[in-house]
Amino acid sequence: MTTELTVLALAGFAIVLGIIAYLALKKPSLERNWSPDQKIMPSVEFHDNKVSIKNIRNIHYRTTRDYDLAYFDKQFHIEDVQSAWLAISPFRGPGAAHAFLSFGLKDETYIAISIEVRRQKGEKFSPFKAFVRHFEIMYVIAAETDVIRVRTNCAKYTVRLYPVQAEKQLIRSVFLDVLKRADKLGKKPEFYNTLRNNCATSIIRHTRRFSKKPIPFWNFRYLFPESLDKIAYRLNIIDTHLPYESAREHFNITPLAQATLIGEDFSKAIRKNITTRPVD
Repeated sequence: MTTELTVLALAGFAIVLGIIAYLALKKPSLERNWSPDQKIMPSVEFHDNKVSIKNIRNIHYRTTRDYDLAYFDKQFHIEDVQSAWLAISPFRGPGAAHAFLSFGLKDETYIAISIEVRRQKGEKFSPFKAFVRHFEIMYVIAAETDVIRVRTNCAKYTVRLYPVQAEKQLIRSVFLDVLKRADKLGKKPEFYNTLRNNCATSIIRHTRRFSKKPIPFWNFRYLFPESLDKIAYRLNIIDTHLPYESAREHFNITPLAQATLIGEDFSKAIRKNITTRPVD
């Protein structure tokens, strides 16, 4: 009996070592049969104080599976970046949410950056697969009509859109940091990881400079991105004097987004009732 247990233990140990070796040797790739909406990666070029972004996504969704692909390019001066916004979109499951950023430009347009798993065609997200180096990570650079409207109007999810309280120079430095990483991932892929390399941990890495208080690189709460707004609120990053629960209600732009019409200025419409911190 002891010999049988020893053999089983050795076999189990060998299997564990084999899995570890497989995961360690597995490499991320840019060449897979990607989902159509994630097939094209953005790229960014920097020329002195000018930024050129190629392949900004602007999909027109009829449903989450029925859509028209569209992309555009944009060039602007970094001084044109005027504001930053944190978006939180809860979905099914306790604490489950998607968090992303948006940056406002001088011409009153907005560039959103959504950090996502890069899915292959017909594939769905799986937290377990995301933990075992199955998905690559990508930064979707998109119009707000793309990444916000699909959640509010097609998936029927709530979206809360919070203005960030920070100096413009600081906002611009964060924006550049995000763009550089987005461009890097289009050349050197990385695996998404449920614990270490997801939408929440990536946002924390980029935006920790918004806070005058230290933000840990990892916290258990990062596994539940719906609470990111609470972290930002407590660190005085959100531009408001409202109590937390009142702020959550005030910055819920879902009804406004669902009421917009095709062709309407979506970004302007979803912000028309938003008020920020009054000047003391």
